[in-house]
Amino acid sequence: MQKRMATERTAKTAGTPRIALLEDDSSQAKLVQHWLSSQGIACRTFGRGSDILRAVLRDTFDLVVLDWRVPDLSGEEVLRAIRKSVREPLPVLFTTGQNREEDIVHALKAGADDYLIKPLRRLEFLARVEALLRRSRGHGRDGDEPIEAGAFHIDPHGRTLHKGGAAIELTQKEFEMTVLLFRNVGRLLSRSYLLDTVWGISADISTRTVDTHASQLRSKLGLYPEEGWRLSAVYQHGYRLERISAPSPAPAGPAAVAAKGARRPATRRKRA
Repeated sequence: MQKRMATERTAKTAGTPRIALLEDDSSQAKLVQHWLSSQGIACRTFGRGSDILRAVLRDTFDLVVLDWRVPDLSGEEVLRAIRKSVREPLPVLFTTGQNREEDIVHALKAGADDYLIKPLRRLEFLARVEALLRRSRGHGRDGDEPIEAGAFHIDPHGRTLHKGGAAIELTQKEFEMTVLLFRNVGRLLSRSYLLDTVWGISADISTRTVDTHASQLRSKLGLYPEEGWRLSAVYQHGYRLERISAPSPAPAGPAAVAAKGARRPATRRKRA
């Protein structure tokens, strides 16, 4: 029974987005977390601005929800630090009890993507979250759209992958990790994020699962610079899939040119 429940939890959270929530009201934080988990979305809650900022700078999230007025660092200070330090585009939704137009404009100018006035309403909140996720990383309703990337054609709905027209067989988790990487080309994904979204397990568990699967995908899919791709490990953080230009063949040197000339068949001279 215990094993079945663990499997159900894994199936529910695998492949879903991760959200970081800043909310100093614990009852409100639990309510929002419940709303998100009911949609299969993983949510980590933080009561202090410094704690969520530290997590966002070290880990990978698909969306950040900030309460504007909290002790310690305010939502605005966290937002400005995120926009200054996080390279990858990260959508931010802020919530506030203030409904003055100047406060909302101020937050949007500081870098927020959207806002909601408290008290939050469940359906409206979930709709805004889905819209931001869909706009940023394809986690919304169009998450099953086929992926075309170079020689790769990936069909998340049919769970098939072709490279140059040839089918490549992958295990379930290899396929889910592949979809996640190709939907986030150029983005650094932490091991914690990969474990949470693909396997639905905590990063606190000591495992080499991510590294093993990354090595298998690199080999099976040919994710090497000479084939125009690079799947690189970032020390103590995670993995990044990059599209790069395959190196051009080196120009032939003098020796090679001479050797090629030496191999040419001799031309017969016409007799007078």
